[in-house]
Amino acid sequence: MKTTMNRTAVQDVQTLKKGPILLALLLGAFVALLNQTLLNVALPTMANDLNVDTTVIQWLSTGFMLVNGVMVPVTAYLMARFTSRNLFITAMSLFTAGTILCAFSDTFGLLLAGRMVQASGAGILMPLMTFTILTIFPIEKRGSAMGLVGVAMIFAPAIGPTLSGWMVQHYDWHYLFYLILPFGVVSIILGILFMRNVTETSRPKLDILAVILSTIGFGGILYGFSQAGSQGWKSAEVLWALGIGAAALLWFVVRQLRSDTPILEMRVFKYDVFSLTTVINVIATMALFSGMILLPLYLQNVRGFTPVQSGLMLLPGAILMGIMSPITGYIFDKIGARWLAVAGLAIMTITTYQFSQLSVTTTYGHLIAVYTVRMFGMSLMMMPIQTAGLNQLPARLNGHGTAMSNTLRTIAGALGTALLVSIMSNKVAEVLPQLVVSMGADPQNAAQMLAVRHEAMVQGINHSFVVATWMTAAAFVMAFFIKHVIVERQGVPNQKKVHTTASENANANA
Repeated sequence: MKTTMNRTAVQDVQTLKKGPILLALLLGAFVALLNQTLLNVALPTMANDLNVDTTVIQWLSTGFMLVNGVMVPVTAYLMARFTSRNLFITAMSLFTAGTILCAFSDTFGLLLAGRMVQASGAGILMPLMTFTILTIFPIEKRGSAMGLVGVAMIFAPAIGPTLSGWMVQHYDWHYLFYLILPFGVVSIILGILFMRNVTETSRPKLDILAVILSTIGFGGILYGFSQAGSQGWKSAEVLWALGIGAAALLWFVVRQLRSDTPILEMRVFKYDVFSLTTVINVIATMALFSGMILLPLYLQNVRGFTPVQSGLMLLPGAILMGIMSPITGYIFDKIGARWLAVAGLAIMTITTYQFSQLSVTTTYGHLIAVYTVRMFGMSLMMMPIQTAGLNQLPARLNGHGTAMSNTLRTIAGALGTALLVSIMSNKVAEVLPQLVVSMGADPQNAAQMLAVRHEAMVQGINHSFVVATWMTAAAFVMAFFIKHVIVERQGVPNQKKVHTTASENANANA
């Protein structure tokens, strides 16, 4: 009976109309990722309107990130337990319900609750999308499909700040959620109409203690890193959060390695290409956030640009990356990930170094040009390396691999933001007294002290970009070791060849 069920599932996948399924997944991913960065520019306005201070309003972002990070590891279990169609509809329904709460909230508590409900749906959606694409597309077409995913993963978060700045400048902040709501409803409708069950479900046992440990572990680490940017690394709250999170995470890892049915399979790291590409992806994500966080700080705090102008600076790079992602996916299907990653990381290293040479007179046009080239480099490597790593995993580990990849990318985003902002802040505090002396500033002269603070922030941002440059340089070296794999019909990796073309992969799957 089991053999018959497996054969039927494979036959269904081969005859599926993949276009409508991909459309539903991409729209859901786009709106979920757009929602992550949509509030960043609007937070000061929302704080004033809701009569809360800055540290409290930041929980709208921190809380979303925490719930999202905690939900991701559980999705491997959910994808085994429930059908992909029902899970997609449930995830988008949760996201849409949270959006409705946010849109009609008039208190901070209700708004925070809505954001956390949104995050519970978004945390399920991203790993589910990757897992479904790996299941319904043969290996020789995965690059092109994942390239389309790259449009949502990069373009949506990048236009968020620009769109948010324009909306809050002309309308009430509630309109941010009014904007998202129709997309959520349409995604649910598309899921009902087009999503299909592409995997056989089972009834795995849920390890409740493991869920609790992963919640404390990932939540503690994400919270610690998110607070470190504002409170500093020596804060007792930050140290306790990181310590408790690390201890719980270590216990969680040990428990997963000893379990026959883990909720997050650590054995995916036995596959060398998956492990290597995951490390590169984590570093690239941290470097990506360095530009998205530090450059708006430079433009607004040093140069006096508006939030809308800061967002517009990021927009050409986002558009280029959205255009390039499908093209890069097609190239990946032809030549593999190694040389795309090498080229992309070389460009990223050079442009990140260029950002470490900022001054108080650096032109707006120069920033746009360098950032756009930097995002072009990112588009060459981001989705290809993730796809290459997941391609090495056997089919039975696809769910765990996508959950692991998304979990670590979420943590990398939080870690990169906190680490690089903290490096900048510490450098500013270090050089500020020295600059007062070297620039001959009078502490009682407001204009002179403002010039000193601007110069100190520029030096802090430059120092942070130097660290980001070394990170991307390390990833550049690692990219030369990416190998190509042949995946046999059962999804078992074979690395006897160092290079395989798309046609060879197609023959291997025939």
